[in-house]
Parts: sequence; structure tokens; C-alpha cells
Amino acid sequence: MTTAQEERTTEDLKQLAEQAGRDLEDASALEILQWAAKTFGKRFCVTSSMEDAVVAHLAARAMPGVDVVFLDTGYHFEETIGTRDAVEAVMDVNLITLTPVQTVAEQDAEYGPKLHDRNPDLCCALRKVQPLEQGLKDYQAWATGLRRDESPTRANTPVVGWDEKRQKVKISPIARWTQDDVDTYVAEHGVLTNPLLMDGYASVGCAPCTRRVLQGEDARAGRWAGRGKTECGLHG
Repeated sequence: MTTAQEERTTEDLKQLAEQAGRDLEDASALEILQWAAKTFGKRFCVTSSMEDAVVAHLAARAMPGVDVVFLDTGYHFEETIGTRDAVEAVMDVNLITLTPVQTVAEQDAEYGPKLHDRNPDLCCALRKVQPLEQGLKDYQAWATGLRRDESPTRANTPVVGWDEKRQKVKISPIARWTQDDVDTYVAEHGVLTNPLLMDGYASVGCAPCTRRVLQGEDARAGRWAGRGKTECGLHG
């Protein structure tokens, strides 16, 4: 027996995303995730960089046992891996860790060491974009923690939109939130956060390509600093 979720075509999903983007623009983050859980069921997942576990926490409230997908690039800070392990231990989620086809050593052998310094776009493609595309293949929708206030490149992020690259519904339930909103939610619910956020890092990615931010810089300024790059390719 097939379900309505299984019968949806790509065009159906695209229209669904566009309509929901309009209908849910003013909905709360929890309401948006409740809609996702009802609409997609097990064909829905949350992705998390383990900078914090806000979206994972929200999603677990909307859909206990929700799949939370984490990309282990091989270059993460120890604190990030520790946050992932803590999330798995204390939250009502199904933690799924994705890894690249090649280990860091295998990539170094093929492309030379420190590819992230010489060609960060290729490194991100190999260690983030390709593993995520493979990991999302059985889902119809995925949620992210993107916020409009993080950087100019994210200012128009819809709460529900269409991911043309992966042909999936992309949900950003906290798109309208500010950093103060995040901090308030973390404090009210005791949500796990990456310890690096208390050590001058405003956005946490791979260790070789992440630095602390300076006063007055936007949250993404510490990512790929000086390399003319602001996104890894997962979101644009």
C-alpha cells in the first residue's frame, strides 16, 4: 500500500513548498515543524551542524524521534563532536552521522594536503555537499537552522521553500528569529550549545576554515575569512 507521501511528484512537492512558504510566513517555529511532521512524516529530517541544538530540540517537540542528520567532515572541532554526542544522549531524536566517501588521509593522497586552503569550494563539495545529497535521497523535506539575520546572503531565506538543487522541500523554521530569540529559547529550554559559542565563535564550521569573529562583524564573518567565500554549498 502506498501513502500520499510516496505518491507525491516533484511538481507536487514544489507547489506544496511554495504554498507553505506563503501560508506559514507568520507561523511560529514550532508550528512550522508540526506542519512538516504532519505533511512528511518519516520522509522529513533535520540537519544540524551542532553549532547549537535549537532546531533539533524544536523538531523533537513536534515529532519525537525525528531523524537529525549530522555531517562529520573529518575536520570538526572536538567541541562539535562532543555536542553531537550529547544531543544523541539527551534528546528524543534519531541521530544519523554522514561521512564523506574519502577519509581526510585519502583525500590528501589524491588531491594533496590542505585542500581546504587551496580550493575550499572543492573541499566543501567533497566533504559536505556530496555526502548530504546522498544522505537526503530518501527524504522529501529537510529542515535547517538558517536565519535571515546571519548574513546578507541569507536575508531572503523563506520559512518553507524549494531546494532546486536537491529537488526537495527546504524548511527553515527559525528564519525570522534573531540571535536574541535563539539565546532566549536556549535559556528557557536548557538547549545544548557548542562550547565554542562562548569562546568568541559566532558560527562554527570545520576547524581549518573557522575563526573567532571581531566586534561588529556578522555571524558568518569567521567562516573562510579572507577567501572570498561565505557559503559551503549546502545552502546556495
